[in-house]
Amino acid sequence: MYSTEKIIKVMESKGYPLFRNDSKNFNLNLIGIRSKNDNANTFNDKLVVLWKNQGWNRLNFSITTDPGIYWRENPMNVNGTAILCEGHHKSLWSLGLHKNTYKALVQTGVAKVYRDNNKDDKLDMTDTQEGLFGINCHRANSNGPSQRVDKWSAGCQVFQDPYDFKFFMEVCEKSRTNFGNKFSYTLLLEEWFDELD
Repeated sequence: MYSTEKIIKVMESKGYPLFRNDSKNFNLNLIGIRSKNDNANTFNDKLVVLWKNQGWNRLNFSITTDPGIYWRENPMNVNGTAILCEGHHKSLWSLGLHKNTYKALVQTGVAKVYRDNNKDDKLDMTDTQEGLFGINCHRANSNGPSQRVDKWSAGCQVFQDPYDFKFFMEVCEKSRTNFGNKFSYTLLLEEWFDELD
């Protein structure tokens, strides 16, 4: 896993904003890192949470930033399956209910997505679209860690472990108290870290 210093370096090299205000605790930077292996159908990506409070604090979680194979082959949208684009998504999420069932980060701001519409198991990232598509941040199985993505993601950012997700939600609640109910998200690509070497 990459060091905090290297993550900050990549963020700065791309010109993405980094919240450094430590006058109140839990000014969160939510940073996804998409693995080079984007066809795995596993939780091989990372969500790193950084915030400043007498130095940098950090949490690491296993997630997927890619839709599962089921939705790649069976798009629910006529334009194709959504794949969240790399980059900074300002005020993308707010605390709400995923599918009206449990607390999660739900899309309330504009997202840019790729549309993969050739119905195979490979991710195709060419055509893009912007809008509100229900690109949420939620968990997979509620009973324990999931091994495969499959139907758990049709474009959302999805936690592998429900207990990790519960802890993440508690941190987001603390952030909302201090900074309001808007959460930006920055999605980095693993290969960008190689460019710094």
